[in-house]
Amino acid sequence: MTPSTVLTIGHSTHDLPTLVRLLRQHEVTAVADVRSLPVSRFTPQFNRGSVERGLREAGIKYVFLGKELGARTEDSTCYVDGRVQYGRLAQTSEFVSGIERLVRGAQTERIAVMCTEGEPLDCHRTVLVARVLTDRGVTVGHIHSDGRVESHTSAMERLMVRFGLAEDDLFRTPAERLEEALSRQEHRIAYVNEELRADGTAEV
Repeated sequence: MTPSTVLTIGHSTHDLPTLVRLLRQHEVTAVADVRSLPVSRFTPQFNRGSVERGLREAGIKYVFLGKELGARTEDSTCYVDGRVQYGRLAQTSEFVSGIERLVRGAQTERIAVMCTEGEPLDCHRTVLVARVLTDRGVTVGHIHSDGRVESHTSAMERLMVRFGLAEDDLFRTPAERLEEALSRQEHRIAYVNEELRADGTAEV
């Protein structure tokens, strides 16, 4: 059975009580952390140990899926000229396993996929993870800092507007224009490993 909805959220610069309030507002029962590196000197309240403890004290389950669904993969075959390629990352066994865990978990929990960025469009949780989930038939909604939930469809419409691709095009379908918008945004936000770029070991 495909779960009806998975939410996403960015912890941004909130304090932990604000994050908990947003999660409770939308009846979230479990958080899946998809940060590759769950530490921050700017927001230490969201270091893995701190956020896990705080959420559990608030009665919200926590699972770390940064190894499976993080944007900074250690798989060198996912890089071209040092830049992660989301299409390749989505095909790795670890990523597929992480998606399967989300789909299964969402059958019994109301899950929010958590990463760092407040704006959903600027995060791989939207451009990669949510895209794969929607391809699996999952309904995805993005929690904003003001508490509203934006549908993934609406987020994709905003992304197309951002790149001037929202208007009808005689020669391209809406799906093709969305594909271009996603590709352009991926190029903007995808992780770059400078070592792979510099030493020429990146997959081509």
